[in-house]
Amino acid sequence: MAKLIYAAITSLDGYVADADGRFDWSAPDKEVHAFVNDLVRPIGTYLYGRRLYDVMRVWETFGTGEDEPEVVRDFAQLWRMAEKVVYSTTLTSPSTARTRIEQSFDPEAVRRWKTEAQQDLSVGGPGLAEHALKAGLVDELHQFVTPVIVGGGTAYLPDGVRLDLELLDEHRFANGVVHLHYSARA
Repeated sequence: MAKLIYAAITSLDGYVADADGRFDWSAPDKEVHAFVNDLVRPIGTYLYGRRLYDVMRVWETFGTGEDEPEVVRDFAQLWRMAEKVVYSTTLTSPSTARTRIEQSFDPEAVRRWKTEAQQDLSVGGPGLAEHALKAGLVDELHQFVTPVIVGGGTAYLPDGVRLDLELLDEHRFANGVVHLHYSARA
């Protein structure tokens, strides 16, 4: 059975974007980027909300030039190879390959995909992750804690969700970022 993984780069105070919607402070350096690449290498399908898809679709063409760092080209290739499911009530057609649009998040469909998939799935964006967490679908959480406090914005985790976790691993990077890897215990 495939796992559903929720991963994000956050501020120390737990936000993926600040109150102005900015996340430039979260740009990974080469070491963190390579670690993220290895984390997403087994992902066969990304589940995205509309806003995160709008951010990520740049990878359809970005990172293809020989002048780009190897770590960027590697991520771009991994992203383009994976399937994407975008949940949106306003988008009618995708602007990237290997992408389909779903009108609403269906927990039973995701459960079925997990059972049938040969590769893991990733849920991206805190809004969509909230639905997956509340439905008990998330198997693992990865948080890359960046040494910055932004004071508010879009939270990594939703309010009102209780979930017991088991710490599987932690890793400290030279730039002060800390990776926390948890398993969701039933």
